[in-house]
Amino acid sequence: MSKTLMVVEDDQMLQKLMAAYFQKAGFDVVTAATGTEAIRLFQKESPCFVILDLMLPEKSGEEVCEYIRETAVSDVPIIMVTAKIHEKDRIHGLKMGADDYVTKPFSPEELVTRVETVLRRAGHYCQKVSFGNLTLKPNKHEVWVGSKQLQLTASEFAILKKLMLHPDQVMTREQLLQTLYPLHEKDIFERTIDVHVKNIREKIKKGGVSAPMIQTVRGVGYKFVTK
Repeated sequence: MSKTLMVVEDDQMLQKLMAAYFQKAGFDVVTAATGTEAIRLFQKESPCFVILDLMLPEKSGEEVCEYIRETAVSDVPIIMVTAKIHEKDRIHGLKMGADDYVTKPFSPEELVTRVETVLRRAGHYCQKVSFGNLTLKPNKHEVWVGSKQLQLTASEFAILKKLMLHPDQVMTREQLLQTLYPLHEKDIFERTIDVHVKNIREKIKKGGVSAPMIQTVRGVGYKFVTK
């Protein structure tokens, strides 16, 4: 499972400090120092949480927040970090769509605690499986290649989920069929799985992944390869 958190902060020392604390807390951390870089990274990484400084070069934190909420149409949790201490600034940040608002200076331990508190309310954002550019979000029933969402049927999603949750392990056709039809009768054709896998492969390839990620194990079934 991947828990990718994005730290957007132009102060390099503070950025590194926050990244270190979040890595210690079990997050995969990506960092950006400008608003433009933050938008690019958000598109690429699909983080499950954003720590966002408001005073940034190129594009402001408010513009980044606006992009996430309105252009990307994402309600991923956001904590705004700023030196602005007035109540009206805090209210403005919350109205823009922030889940919490922290003023500088702050304790890194407190910030980690605030993130964990927000995730207890919206934890599904960090329940995802990522390999390379391919990301599956089980609770949201979504599959993404980079910033492009794939349109999978319910059966295709269930099969891909089973394979990605058991990377580099062979899943027999019978095991995959049980995923779709737990109480299935023997007359259900196992080759149904082959059709679904073929469709999944085509959709992943159209999404921009050229290397085959689902390997056929002749006479047995399939394996999701990560190397």
